[in-house]
Amino acid sequence: MSSTADPATGTVDLDALAAEIGPGGALAPEREQQAYQARMQRRQQVQRQRVGERTLEKGLVLVFTGDGKGKTTAALGLVLRTLGHGESVAVLQFIKGGWQPGEAKALELFGEALHWHALGEGFTWETQDRERDKALVHAAWERSLTYLADGSRKLVVLDEVNVALKLGYLEVDQLLEGLALRPPLTHVALTGRGAPPALLERADLVTEMKLVRHPFREQGVKAQKGIEF
Repeated sequence: MSSTADPATGTVDLDALAAEIGPGGALAPEREQQAYQARMQRRQQVQRQRVGERTLEKGLVLVFTGDGKGKTTAALGLVLRTLGHGESVAVLQFIKGGWQPGEAKALELFGEALHWHALGEGFTWETQDRERDKALVHAAWERSLTYLADGSRKLVVLDEVNVALKLGYLEVDQLLEGLALRPPLTHVALTGRGAPPALLERADLVTEMKLVRHPFREQGVKAQKGIEF
């Protein structure tokens, strides 16, 4: 019996088996081509079986959080991919506002397939008005609810909504109730640092960006077009 099989049922854990076989390349122990090819053929069989067993289709909750750079960028990658498949998307930016980022300009060519709303006025140290910030978040959330309930939008991106939660301008229970409004096949991506535990528990996918090095902090490099905005 395989080491990845359940002793009670004999069922093989295909995910564990795929990891056991490995991805190949220099990581494989075989040095002869014939033995290496046999390993990769087995890996191919396992992978096809794994893919074949995944038949569920559903709208996903995807969270991009952490202190590292790339959270919004990851969500916008999903935007571009979804638009490329001919589907419609809505992007609602909390906190951010007052400027038009390069992504918004580049994506204008998709016309009505993409609705982009920058609904904030900037970071707290720029706005310096807690009550106005909170009011803008509430307005952004009300706009978000209309898109979350709209079955014509395949993907809804709530950019920096995690920051709005962290600052106390939006309650996590409100957010979770809003997510429940989605049609069965609508995806939603939520970005920003400090995603709360309740949201992480609800999410289907969570990616945490880890900060290792940043030129702004360590080299004094300013925010540059195409990199930060």
